[in-house]
Amino acid sequence: MSNASVRKHTVVIVGAGTGGTTVAAQLRRHEPGLDIAIIDPSSHHDYQPAWTLVGGGAYKAEDTRRPLHDCLPDGVRHIAQPVTALLPDERQVELGDGSRVAYDYLVVAAGIQIDWNAIEGLADALGKNGVTSNYLYDLAPYTWELVRQFQGGTAIFTQPAGAVKCPGAPQKALYLAADEFRRRGVKADSLQFRTAGATVFGVPFYAQALDKVMASYGAQPHFGQNLVQVRGEDRIAVFESVVDGEKVREEVAYDLLHVVPPQGAPDFIRTSPLADANGWLDVDKHTLRHTRYPDVFGLGDCTSTPNSKTAAAIKSQSPVLTLNLLSALRGAGNVESYDGYAACPLTTSRGKVLLAEFTYGGTITPSFPFDPRVPRRSYWWLKRRFMPWFYWNILLKGRGLPVTHRTRRFPTGVPSVQP
Repeated sequence: MSNASVRKHTVVIVGAGTGGTTVAAQLRRHEPGLDIAIIDPSSHHDYQPAWTLVGGGAYKAEDTRRPLHDCLPDGVRHIAQPVTALLPDERQVELGDGSRVAYDYLVVAAGIQIDWNAIEGLADALGKNGVTSNYLYDLAPYTWELVRQFQGGTAIFTQPAGAVKCPGAPQKALYLAADEFRRRGVKADSLQFRTAGATVFGVPFYAQALDKVMASYGAQPHFGQNLVQVRGEDRIAVFESVVDGEKVREEVAYDLLHVVPPQGAPDFIRTSPLADANGWLDVDKHTLRHTRYPDVFGLGDCTSTPNSKTAAAIKSQSPVLTLNLLSALRGAGNVESYDGYAACPLTTSRGKVLLAEFTYGGTITPSFPFDPRVPRRSYWWLKRRFMPWFYWNILLKGRGLPVTHRTRRFPTGVPSVQP
């Protein structure tokens, strides 16, 4: 590799999604002259948390997308190439055109990789024969089309094993669909939530309330279920479970199938020296600094931090990473610590939201002094109006982000839940 084909920047950021763009903006606000390059092949930036609202008929898809150049801070160089390899021993990143970018410090914010081909027949079935997913910009409107046209039958909503971005999104799709069915007076013969997990939500405090939401719609949760095949033309979904130590397959006919496919770290992370045993970027869960390469930091969905993969997590992670990176640039140690905060605004109906907030270990840390297990109309306004505005105008601009969550205690009994 000749020196002519290697560019050098003080800070190189991989990924111009929520994490990468926010960190770039925060770094520029703290150090306006800092030499930063951000690598991402995309020409646009998506506000993905609103895609479930698009699938529920409460948001326009086009309002979730903006040109990437309008989102990046001034003075940051955008390299519009895919990353093919991370070479931390050489302090370089290899790009799709064969060139390399060198760095003093690397920030990896590459998001999560969705594997549509992991489920047999899914890629060919998407967007037709009643098969959809809110995890694609182009398909969220099709979800709403299917929901509007549904006249009864079997509607199935799936969630795979392992980490997914916004782990509440699979059931949000169900709740918004079920609410629309109820509004139109349409009764599903069978409304099913089939998840590979053992509960509807990973934090028991909230799972108990969501069990009530699920029951209020007459939805049937099926646990330990992995979608392994879709036969779109036959409208058959095949699920695999383990019974008495043996894998068992079940064929289920559907009229509407909302699929959340398996997800994992991008290949260029998984195959790099920066990965942990499961393929995620191996960072300290508090400092967000790599466990073996001190010149590498990471945040967002691609990392090994054991928090839910949500935009709200990045809101808390980004200032920690930014200040620790700036401290490293000055030759000092880490100065900030991430507590594992994540939030999931679960749309239990078109008009109410259950706002789940928590930190590492499932500690309940809501921003407001109300019982967070109760769906509220005011939180719908937060989800539908305030959060998109905050995202585009505050978070991505790297502006001050006050800490509002704190540990609070609530009665152990689950309150009455009206979605």
